[in-house]
Amino acid sequence: MSDNRPTMIDTDVHNSMTGKQDLLPYLPKAYHQAWLAYGAGYGGSYLGTGAHSVTRRDARPDGGGPPASDPNYVIRHHLAPYGIDYAILTGSGILGISLVSDPDYGNVIARAYNDWLADTWLKASPRYKGSILINHSDPQAAVQEIERMGPHPDMVQVIMCSGSRNLFGQRMFHPIYEAAERHGLPVAIHPGTEGRGNAGPPTPSGHPTRYFEWHNIIPINYMSHVNSLVCEGVFEKFPELKFVAIEGGFAWLPHLMWRMDKNYKGLRDQVPWLKCKPSEYIRGHILLTTQPIEEPDDPAHLGQILDMIGGDHMIMYSSDYPHWDFDNPKVALRSIRRELRQRIFADNAIQLYGLSEKPGEGASV
Repeated sequence: MSDNRPTMIDTDVHNSMTGKQDLLPYLPKAYHQAWLAYGAGYGGSYLGTGAHSVTRRDARPDGGGPPASDPNYVIRHHLAPYGIDYAILTGSGILGISLVSDPDYGNVIARAYNDWLADTWLKASPRYKGSILINHSDPQAAVQEIERMGPHPDMVQVIMCSGSRNLFGQRMFHPIYEAAERHGLPVAIHPGTEGRGNAGPPTPSGHPTRYFEWHNIIPINYMSHVNSLVCEGVFEKFPELKFVAIEGGFAWLPHLMWRMDKNYKGLRDQVPWLKCKPSEYIRGHILLTTQPIEEPDDPAHLGQILDMIGGDHMIMYSSDYPHWDFDNPKVALRSIRRELRQRIFADNAIQLYGLSEKPGEGASV
């Protein structure tokens, strides 16, 4: 193995703006007032989102500002101490623009955010790689944004919120997948918007009462989207597409695979476009990230779950920095066998994002 091969890639770092004013130079003036007044505009949060707040207090830059709003401080505070070669940036408080009732507003915010990201964080250090934010409620505009930003050398995936009025396998989203596949970009989803904006309730029976309840059942939505993507034939239609389920854990996946394979035996006439078992599509096209990694009483059970999935290539490390439930890379995977840890920490992300060498000059601050 080359000495210049990355040894750790963090696939979920929530970079933040210093304030709403950061986006103003990238927005048409007609939208300035609305952005300053409403921001991303998709609603509030549950009470009690963590021990103190959603974000860690120690992630605030030395010079002030919101946590993870200074690219140089994030390198000193997070990347350098843990030996993280690359951080895949996933944004903060912005992903829910897909759930705003005005699609034009969502589109213009996504475009402005992507330009800001490219001009600030992606120029700050080669350690940073970006995610192209799209408004999935307007697939035609989302395709245009992928076409515009897809050629950028430091944009490595398309990202959209996991909250939605429709399941992601449905045909309205297929133009997004066609554009992403054509540019060689995976499509990623991230939680936090379930039950907000114009999305439906986060459970089939309505809204949880508290953040604790909501946080516990995030995998319900991920199971629904993965099930939809497979059953609607997305991966037959787009055989090179990869889909990344960020920050949803992975212990739920064996059960879903088993249930889908069992039902496929008796109900395959309803999905005649599927040419193999559902679990094979999942192993071939779905990737998941570790955070928030499940913590069974017996640590050995975690390795057994990974064996049940049967896809050592499917899991990537993510810290969720700077959120309260951040996963320390020195602790999170200690119970995982050594050869699999290296795949999770780096190899799987290297293959997905094409990051085969460590960052060049200017990577440290």
